[in-house]
Amino acid sequence: MFEGQELRTHGNWNELKTKARQQYSHLTNDDLEYSSGRQEEWFNRLSTKLGRSVDDVKDWFRHL
Repeated sequence: MFEGQELRTHGNWNELKTKARQQYSHLTNDDLEYSSGRQEEWFNRLSTKLGRSVDDVKDWFRHL
């Protein structure tokens, strides 16, 4: 779903960030700061922070 497509086009970004924080309260604003064109780097950072694979993080966002 995210390949070649920016994350922000997937629903309301503020709503997604709120849902993400509800599930992982230790995520900070900096963790959820998304820069256009740097999606894979962002997924890698979240993967490290959450202790999950990049594919798991992408799948998690798909289902938020």
